[in-house]
Amino acid sequence: MNVRRSAAVVAVLAATAGVGTGLGTGFAPAALADDTAPNAPSASPSQAIPTGLYGSTDPKYDGVWRQSLTLVALDAVDEKPGAGAVDWLLGQQCANGAFAAYRPDPTAQCDAKTAVDTNSTAAAVQALAAVGGHDAQAERAVGWLKDNQNDDGGWGFTAGGPSDANSTSVVIGALAAVGEAPGGQKKAGHSPYDALRALALPCAAGTEGSGAFAYQPDKKGGLAANADATAAAVLGSLGEGFVVDTGKTGDSGENGDSGENGDSGENGDSGNSGSSGTTGGAAECAGGTSPEDAAHNGAVYLAGALTSAGYLKSALAGAEDQPDLGNTADAVVALAAAGDTDATAKPLAWLEKNYGPWAAKSGPAAYAQLILAAHAAGTDPRDFGGADLVAQLTETGPARDVADYSSVPSDDTADGGGDDGGIATGVVLGAGLGLAALAGAALTRLTRKRRRT
Repeated sequence: MNVRRSAAVVAVLAATAGVGTGLGTGFAPAALADDTAPNAPSASPSQAIPTGLYGSTDPKYDGVWRQSLTLVALDAVDEKPGAGAVDWLLGQQCANGAFAAYRPDPTAQCDAKTAVDTNSTAAAVQALAAVGGHDAQAERAVGWLKDNQNDDGGWGFTAGGPSDANSTSVVIGALAAVGEAPGGQKKAGHSPYDALRALALPCAAGTEGSGAFAYQPDKKGGLAANADATAAAVLGSLGEGFVVDTGKTGDSGENGDSGENGDSGENGDSGNSGSSGTTGGAAECAGGTSPEDAAHNGAVYLAGALTSAGYLKSALAGAEDQPDLGNTADAVVALAAAGDTDATAKPLAWLEKNYGPWAAKSGPAAYAQLILAAHAAGTDPRDFGGADLVAQLTETGPARDVADYSSVPSDDTADGGGDDGGIATGVVLGAGLGLAALAGAALTRLTRKRRRT
C-alpha cells in the first residue's frame, strides 16, 4: 500500500505535463506526514462532497486513492464499507479501464484530457479485488496497466512516464491482487522486479543509503536513497500489495507460480527464494540479487533510518526536519512484510502516541494507513493506543443509503483551489528531478499535503 505525495506536487506535475516525481505511493500517493501543515479547506455548501465518497475535503487530487485505500483497509479488518462507497469508485473508471485521481462528472466520457494515472488505477484494482464481485472492472483496469508497462519492466505515474519505485510497486500489488504473477508480466524481456532491482542501492555496511531504493535515477543516472520509495519497493519486491498479513514474508518470484522447493525467487511466486536473511530482521546485507534479497536490504535500511524515537523524517525536498507519520506507517508495513516484526514495535508505539492530529487533519487515507500498519504488525487497530481506528475511519464515510452511484454534477466539487483532501501514501520527490523548487513554490500556495495514496 502501494503505494505511498502532496497535492502541491500533484499540481506541479499536472502543470508540467508528464514530469514524474516520487511519491506514494512518481506520483505514488502517500502521506506527507507533517502534523504542522495547514488544514485543507472543506468543501463549501455549494461544493458538496460526492455521495459515497469517504472524507470531507476536496477530492481533486486524491479521491480515488483515498477511497481505494479505505476500502482495502476496511476489508482487511472485515468491516463493510458505507453505502454507495464501492459504486462511487466504480463510477470513476474510464471505458478503457483506467482511473484518474478524480472525475467530477463520471457521466462524461474520458478523453485525451482526462488525467488518468497508474497509481489511481492500481489502487482501485486492489480495492475492487478486496471487496469482490467486480472482476470485469478490475481486469479491465489491469489490462490498461499492462498496456502501459515500460520497456524496463516498470511503470511511471503517467502512462509512458519514466519508471519509478512507487508506481511500479503499487502496480505489482494490483497484479497480485487479481491473482497474476507479477514476475511473469514482462515488456521487452523485463519484469517489474527488474525495474525495482535497477533502483536498488548496493547494500554494504558503512555506506550511505546502503540497501535503500531510489525513487528514480537522477539526470546522471545516480541513485539517492529515499525512505518512501524504499518502503514501497520492499512491498513490491515481495509481491505484496497494501495488505500484509501477519507472518507472511513475501510472494514475489520472477517466472511462475511456485519456485524450487516451494519457495519464491527467480522462478516462483510464494515464500522465499533461499536468499540470505529475507526474514528475521537480521541487520546484515543479503548478498544475492533476487527480489527477496533486495527487499531484505531495503528493510535493513528502513530499520536503520528510524530515529531513536521510532519515526522516519520527512523525505520531501526542502521540507523541515520533522516526523513523517505516513511514511512511518508505511515503513511498519514494509518491515512486517520482510519478516522484521521486532523492528515494527517502536514505530508503532510512536504512532499510537502521535497520530491523532495528523490523521484527523489528513482524513480517511491516514486512518487507512494506520489500520494497515497495525494489521501488518499483528496488533489490533480497534485498540490503537486506546483508540478505535476502524471507528474513526468509518466516521469519515458516507452515512446515507444509496442504491447506486450513477451521476455527480460537475459542480459537486471544487474545480479550483489547489489542495487535495486526504493523503496519498508518503510524498516524496525523486532525487535529481529538478522539481524541488517547483514543489517548494507550490507548497507556499497550496495548503494541503496529500506516498501509498
